[in-house]
Amino acid sequence: MEPHENTGHPRRWAILGVLVISLLVVVLDNTILNVALRTLADPVHGLGASQGELEWAINSYTLVFAGLLFTFGVLGDRLGRKRFLMVGLALFGLASLLSAYAHDPGQLIAARALMGVGGAAIMPVTLSIISNVFDPRERAKAIGIWAGAVGLAVAIGPVLGGALLEHYWWGSVFLINVPVVALGVVLVAALVPESRDPKPGRVDLLGVLLSVVGLVALTYGIIDGGEHGFGRLQVWAAIVGGLAVLGWFVAHELRSDHPSLDVRLFRVPRFAAPVALVGLVFFAAMGVMFFGAFYLQLVRGYSPLESGLLFLPFAAAQLIFAPRSAAMVRRYGGRAVAAVGLLLTAAALGAFVFIDADTPIWLFSALGFVQGAGMANIMPPATESIMSALPREKAGVGSAVSNTVRQVAGALGVAVLGSVLSAVYRDEVTPALAGLPTPAHDAARESISGAYAVAERLGPAAPRLLAAANDSFVAAMHWAAGISALVAALGIVIVLRWMPGRPLVVTETRPAAERELAGTP
Repeated sequence: MEPHENTGHPRRWAILGVLVISLLVVVLDNTILNVALRTLADPVHGLGASQGELEWAINSYTLVFAGLLFTFGVLGDRLGRKRFLMVGLALFGLASLLSAYAHDPGQLIAARALMGVGGAAIMPVTLSIISNVFDPRERAKAIGIWAGAVGLAVAIGPVLGGALLEHYWWGSVFLINVPVVALGVVLVAALVPESRDPKPGRVDLLGVLLSVVGLVALTYGIIDGGEHGFGRLQVWAAIVGGLAVLGWFVAHELRSDHPSLDVRLFRVPRFAAPVALVGLVFFAAMGVMFFGAFYLQLVRGYSPLESGLLFLPFAAAQLIFAPRSAAMVRRYGGRAVAAVGLLLTAAALGAFVFIDADTPIWLFSALGFVQGAGMANIMPPATESIMSALPREKAGVGSAVSNTVRQVAGALGVAVLGSVLSAVYRDEVTPALAGLPTPAHDAARESISGAYAVAERLGPAAPRLLAAANDSFVAAMHWAAGISALVAALGIVIVLRWMPGRPLVVTETRPAAERELAGTP
């Protein structure tokens, strides 16, 4: 083989386009539903869903998705990634159709759980197919484009959702998935080559079962604690139980002669450090996305569509910088690029501490752009480091680990930072609620949304309550932003201590982690 021969697939860039379409529909759905929640709660224009039913409409997807990501990444390697992608897309499209025409909240919750199954089949194989169709020299650029698509979908979801709700019925936010999925299935069938692990060995059934049980229990505890408080026994039973099962999973994998995940990889800095980095970044970022939506729609009074448009600079930065991150890594090394990205991200998150109810709104969007630019130079080198640590035939495992950590960390970020937000808000707003009837007092103290609902019935006293609620929420937002910035700053320490620097020219064909575990450079 010539030293500069490209080992990638001849249609690799067209294949990447198909994978981006497949990825967009999954990530879009996660963000597009948030703007439809108020409509779904309406008994006339929606389903009349209660607060608990709305929570489960979101959480049924998240639980199934997070619980199955790792397992489906492993099974995709064994059974065929193209096959898994097509089945996942078909399930996702069918579940979207069922969601759009659900007649009651229970049907919507069940359909959303089925969407989680489809999404868990799609997400890990998109990244593992990239690893298999691209030459290692081009893989980092392809992963940068993949990461940019994730950022784009996160930001345009609320815009698309708001536009659909202004012109069509609530089901349109799900129905929009169906033609995209249909196109994706056709293109995958025509363009994407089949690939799998040529030596899969036996299925690690106990390991697969333990990973599903542990991840579902941990994710459930995090979500339930974030929404209803961490002071209850059942929350900690789920969290501790989930961690205990995952500990059992690790012990089993260390003893197994056919593990689904070689947990010794976590001893290798070029694998473990970027996995930790992915978790920290999404913990911090999803918390900001969470309070940002409330800040824009309630404190500032923007519509869902307008709020979505104000998040577009974040998406623009992802699109501009993520595909270019590979060139930056080649020039300066992964450690330097990721450290600068984290510095930008931490600075942007920290700057939200100075945003208040009267700050010029362009500053909010400008901080979003800086945060997007920072994350665009963190995720691609981190993901590339994870994927390069494994051989191509095991790419689904690397993808599954990365995506599972991202999903669980994002849920944890919303839960923990959401709890901080709620606690500070309650402490700040309570003095202003004196004299209100008990039901109104409790509703206004619970959340800023509750305060706005109470204010609609207060008459002349409403402006005073709204001012107090806004001030209390902004104070709580400052605390959440400060914690997010500290979490991102912790990532800088991890990068500088453990991330690899400039890429080395290596003639050995074995993956980096395999060489390190074997004790060779």
